[in-house]
Order: sequence, then C-alpha cells, then structure tokens
Amino acid sequence: MSQRILITYASRAGSTAEVAAAIGDALGARGFTVDTKPVAENQPVDGYQAVLIGSAVRMGQWLPEAVDYIKNHQQALNRVPVALFTVHMNNVGDDEESEKNRNTYMDAVRPLINPVGEAFFAGKMDFSRLSFLDRLTAKLVKAPEQDLRDWGRIRAWAEEIEPMLGPIK
Repeated sequence: MSQRILITYASRAGSTAEVAAAIGDALGARGFTVDTKPVAENQPVDGYQAVLIGSAVRMGQWLPEAVDYIKNHQQALNRVPVALFTVHMNNVGDDEESEKNRNTYMDAVRPLINPVGEAFFAGKMDFSRLSFLDRLTAKLVKAPEQDLRDWGRIRAWAEEIEPMLGPIK
C-alpha cells in the first residue's frame, strides 16, 4: 500500500481547487495515494502520512476556513509532515517587496504548525466565478481578469517537496 497524502484547500472561485488537483495529480503520478478535498469537508488527518494545505488569499490573509482547519486539527497535523501553499493574485513579482508581502499571508498559521515546505502560486482572476462582493472589490482596485498560474512550477513544487513528505511504502 502506498503512502496516503491528504491535500485540503480553501478556494473562493475555484483557482485554488484546480491548483490542489494539479499537485495531487503530480504526487499521484509519483506513486502516492492522494485524496484532494476542500477544508469544508473537515477531513480528519488520521490515516494520512502527510498533509498539504492550501488557501486562496483575501485581504492579504489566508481564508478563515483554512485557518480554522489548521486550528481544529493542530495536534494531528503536528504529528505528520505538513506543507502549505497559497494561491493569490497580488505580490506575484520576484522583487523583495513582493516576497515580503507574500510571506505575511501565512502569519496566522505558521505559529500553529511547523511546515516542511511552503509555496506561493499566482492564481487566476475570473470575474464570472467571483461573488458579487469580490467582483465589485476587484473592479474597484482595477484588478485585471487574467490567469497567471504556472502549471510547470506547480508540478515542480510537488516533486520538490516529495522527499519531505516521507518515503513511499
């Protein structure tokens, strides 16, 4: 039986869910058994040898449901390797200021667990998939509708963190 990995995520407009699925596909192709589920399903950590948790960003922070998942499962998460990923549309540059701002996205969760890896991925702005309030906010700040996801980079990160998740059994 192969090592079981849980990938759980919080998504508002579907971009983070698609990134989570791509990470799951990449790890599955490398021999892991992967379950990919939204944090809203509150999937228990028991039975998994590693967990990846991802969240979209709103107002410069992880979504509350992702933070709550970590708080609710903190003890179990601290017994297995955990990696975190963030999908966002701001601070996507390689400059020092963007990197500094990105690092604040996980401020609410880093003290709760000791992640073995972290990644920040540019996301997708699709107005048709946003709530009315999110669409209004995006238009007020003149956010362009675009897809900045780098699927090669996403798959490469899955391969990069594989050794940190433990051996395939």
